[in-house]
Amino acid sequence: MLVNEKVAIEHGLKAEEYKKICELLKRTPNITELGIFSAMWNEHCSYKSSRLHLKKLPTSGKKVIQGPGENAGVIDIEDGDAIVFKIESHNHPSFIEPYQGAATGVGGIMRDVFTMGARPIANLNSIHFGSPQNKKTKNLLRGVVHGIGGYGNCMGVPTIAGQTSFDSSYNGNILVNAMTLGLVKKDKIFYSKAAGLDKPVIYVGSKTGRDGIHGASMASASFDEKIEEKKPTVQVGDPFTEKLLLEACLELMAGDSIIAIQDMGAAGLTSSSIEMASKGNLGIEINLNKVPCRETKMSPYEIMLSESQERMLIVLENGKEEMAKKIFDKWNLDFAVIGKTTNTKNIELFFDNEMVANIPVNILVENSPMYDRKWKKSKLPKKNKIKKEILNKLKIKDILKKILSSPNICSKEWIWQQYDHTVMGDTIQKPGGDSGVVRVHGTNKAVAASVDSSAVYCWAHPPTGGKQVVAESWRNLISVGANPIAITNCLNFGSPENEESMGEFVECVEGIGEASKYLNFPVVSGNVSFYNQTKEVGIKPTPSIGGVGLIKDYQKMVTMDFKKNDNLILLIGKTEGHINQSLFARMILDEKNGPPPEVNLFNEKNNGESLLSLIDKGYIKSAHDISLGGILTALSKMCIKGNKGIKLKKSKNLISQIEYFFAEDQGRYIVEIEPKDLKEVSKILDKNSVHHEELGIIIDNQMIIDEKTIVTIDELKSYNTSWLTNYMSS
Repeated sequence: MLVNEKVAIEHGLKAEEYKKICELLKRTPNITELGIFSAMWNEHCSYKSSRLHLKKLPTSGKKVIQGPGENAGVIDIEDGDAIVFKIESHNHPSFIEPYQGAATGVGGIMRDVFTMGARPIANLNSIHFGSPQNKKTKNLLRGVVHGIGGYGNCMGVPTIAGQTSFDSSYNGNILVNAMTLGLVKKDKIFYSKAAGLDKPVIYVGSKTGRDGIHGASMASASFDEKIEEKKPTVQVGDPFTEKLLLEACLELMAGDSIIAIQDMGAAGLTSSSIEMASKGNLGIEINLNKVPCRETKMSPYEIMLSESQERMLIVLENGKEEMAKKIFDKWNLDFAVIGKTTNTKNIELFFDNEMVANIPVNILVENSPMYDRKWKKSKLPKKNKIKKEILNKLKIKDILKKILSSPNICSKEWIWQQYDHTVMGDTIQKPGGDSGVVRVHGTNKAVAASVDSSAVYCWAHPPTGGKQVVAESWRNLISVGANPIAITNCLNFGSPENEESMGEFVECVEGIGEASKYLNFPVVSGNVSFYNQTKEVGIKPTPSIGGVGLIKDYQKMVTMDFKKNDNLILLIGKTEGHINQSLFARMILDEKNGPPPEVNLFNEKNNGESLLSLIDKGYIKSAHDISLGGILTALSKMCIKGNKGIKLKKSKNLISQIEYFFAEDQGRYIVEIEPKDLKEVSKILDKNSVHHEELGIIIDNQMIIDEKTIVTIDELKSYNTSWLTNYMSS
C-alpha cells in the first residue's frame, strides 16, 4: 500500500508529524512502519502533550523503590516486602463496549503489576458516568460493573475499594480507571530493560488476533457520530487465560532465567518490543512468521498493532528456552521464540523472508514529539455570598434526606456486592469505608488503598482541585490508621489541543505536585487520558488519585462505624463554613458558581499526623474524614455503619447551623473516643495546635440534631441505601 500524508492523517498522525517521520527515516515509511509510528507517537503511548508537565511531579522518597517509567511503581513496606501498584484508564473502550472495555482494563492493569514479579492482592476502581437521566447511563453502568467483576472475580483477586460518580459532563465519555496492588519480595522485582546481545525474545500467552487493532490510536481521539464503527478496536478479554499466564510467569520468575519482561498492553507487540529495546539501548529483531496467530493471513501490520489480551514479551538468558517452554506448556499457553536482541539499536521485522520494517528505536522513543501546548490560566472564582434568609427557610432534615439519597452520596453496595472482595482471605476492611485494607499474608502488616477524584473542585479552580484530591487520598488512608506512602494517578481530561482543557491539565498537575511534595506522598506511577470529549464537548477535569499506605499492626486498624454508647465524638480540624462548590450548594440551592474550599497543606499534614499518633496510642475507636456533604453527611454514614445514633451538642461556632453541618472545609475528621481519654486526647491535640471540638455523644437508634430535629437510624438507612438499587431495577 502506498503511504502518503493522507494515509498518515487517517492513522491519527498530524501532517507535520508525518513530515518529521520522513525526515528522520530519510525515506517514506511503508504501511507497517507507518502503523508502528502511529501507535508509538499517539497521545496514549508517547505522552506528547503531557511529558513536559509530568516531569515536575515529585517521584522519589525514602520508601520509593521504582518511580514512573516502568510497568508500575514500587514501594518498600519493610521486612523485605514491596508493593507494586498503578492505575490506568480504559475510558474510550468502555464507552463503546462497556463489558469488554472494563474487563480488559482490569486485565491490563493486573498484567502491569505481575509482569514485575508481584502477585496481585487487590483491585480498586474509579468509575464515572453521565447524568442518571441520560438514556445510556444505566446500561453503561451495568456493563462496566459486570466487566470489572467478571474479570477480577475470575482471576481470584479481591476488589477492595472504589469510587463511583455521576455528572452530565460524562454523558458522552464515561471514565473507567482500574487500579491494582501486588505483593513482591524486594529482591525478586522484574523490570522491562532488555540486556545482552543475541538473547532470545520470547512471546508467551494467548494467540494474536485482529481484536484491538488501533486501540491505542482510538484512545487518543475524540468521539464523533461514527463511534459504533470503533467497536472492532475494543479488545476481548479472557480472565481464565490471564490466570494461567499469571501462574506461569510467577513460576518462571521463581528462577533466574528472565532478563526482562514486558506486558503487551496498548499497541501490543509494537510498544512492548520497542520499550524493552529503548530501555536497554539495544536493537530487537523479530520474525513475524513465528508469532502465534489465531486468525489466518494476518499481515505484519495487523500482527504488530493487535491488542489481543493476555500476552507477554520476555527476554531470556541463552539456553533457558526449553525449561521455560515446559512451564508454559504445563499451563497450556503459547510459547514461541520470535526473535533476538541485537546491537543495531533498530527494530527489525521480517515476514516471509523479507524485511518489512527497519526503524531506529531512538526515532520512535526519544524523538517522539513533545509539545508545549498553549494553555489558559484559570482565575480563582469570586466567593458567592449566600443570603442568610434563604438558609433560614431550609429544614436540616429535608436537606440531609436529599443529600444522603443523591447519586454521588448514596450507598454503592449494589456495585461492590457484585465484586468478590474477600477472595484470598486477607481482606480486613471491605468496600464502603474510607480505604480498603488487605493483610500481608502470614504477617501482622496490612496495606490500605483508596481511590479518589474531585472533578467539581478541579473544574472550579484546577490548582486547588489538584491539591484537594491528593489531600483527600491522604485523609482516607489516615482514617483507617495507615501511614500514607505514595500515590498513582490517572489524569482524565478533554482535548490537549483545546487551550482551556490543556490549562485544566497543567494546573491540576501543579496542584497535585504541590500537595504530593508537601505531604511526602510521591507519585510513583500513572497514566494520562486525553481526548475525553465528544465533538467539542469535554468532560470536567478528573484526576483520579490512588493512594497506598502501611498499617504496621493490623490490629490497630480503625473503621468508621460507631462502636459504643456514651463514647464521645470529636471534630478534628476547623469549620469555617465553606459552602461554595459544596454538594449542598449544587443540590439544594442549584448554585454552581464560586471557588472550591481552600486546601491548607500545613493543617492537612499536622491534623493527619496528629490523628495517626492518637490511633497508634489506641485512643481512637472509629474515624472518618469529612468530605463531600460535610459534617452531617459523614456522621450519618458512621451512624448507619455502626447502627448507632448520636446526640449532638450545640455548636459554639458563629456560622449558621446549615453552614456548619454542610460546609466542605478541608482537613477535617470525625473521631470516637472513650470519655476517660478526653483529657489526654485534648492535651495531645492542643500540644500540636490542632483545632478540635466536641460534637456529641453516642446513643441508640437516633440522631438528635437539636430539640426540633430528630432522625432515626432506620430513616438514615432508607435515605442512603435505596437510590442506586431502585435506579438499576426500575
